[in-house]
Amino acid sequence: MAGPRTAQRGVKKRPSGPPSGPRTQVRWPRWLRTPVRTPRRRLALVLVLVVLFGGFGAWALYGSDWFRVRQVKAAGTRVLTPDEVVAAARAPVDAPLVSVDTDEMAGRLRAALPRIKAVEVVRSWPHTIVLKVVERTPELAMRSGGKYSEVDDEGVRFATVRTLPKGVPLLEMAVSDSPSLHRFGIDRLRRAATDVVGRLPEAVHKDVRRVRVASYDSVTLKLTGGRTVVWGSREQGAEKAKVLVALLKAARGAHHFDVAVPSAPAASGS
Repeated sequence: MAGPRTAQRGVKKRPSGPPSGPRTQVRWPRWLRTPVRTPRRRLALVLVLVVLFGGFGAWALYGSDWFRVRQVKAAGTRVLTPDEVVAAARAPVDAPLVSVDTDEMAGRLRAALPRIKAVEVVRSWPHTIVLKVVERTPELAMRSGGKYSEVDDEGVRFATVRTLPKGVPLLEMAVSDSPSLHRFGIDRLRRAATDVVGRLPEAVHKDVRRVRVASYDSVTLKLTGGRTVVWGSREQGAEKAKVLVALLKAARGAHHFDVAVPSAPAASGS
């Protein structure tokens, strides 16, 4: 009689797990099955990717509607209005933002609006151009017919206004017969006048009503209260300003002050 062991020997043991069947093989494209083994193949693949991405980037910047000029803004204006600045810029609306010539636009603004001293044209992605302007500030004003020409701290005449700006001294250029006009030129003489006024401390500057230039070495200030200051040339301006402040305090009743030679100042009653 066969025991359990004998019976078990006759039983064919089935393998565990799912039944085996025909295997399905995935056929990958040959270029994916071929390993990139050589440096040349790696380089070729990199170049293909670079060309693809570069082409897409160029299309996105120049050919698509994603990065085109839709809006132009102006910032930093005080006397000028933002609309004036935007109109003078003549920005190429609907053009690719990357293609905008910012230097050309800045030059166009300075030429059209002399009040602009400096301007920065900034691309603000994805659709905006920002015009950041710095306006000239009048240091002096010159009478021109029935109006006034504003002069900034660089001696540049940049705008004509109907009335004398408040707190801005009047500049008189009495140099028609002066040799200085031929030697230095009118622009440099104007700069000498603005340099003199720019050296004055606020306590004196607010009292200046008129600046008269007779030559490069002869600049005279007219202050409130009928006071006159002989300044001389623009040289030693900082030292002259200090001496003038001390002289005005020491000789309060005087009306005529001379600081042309700062080491030997003078004050008199008339």
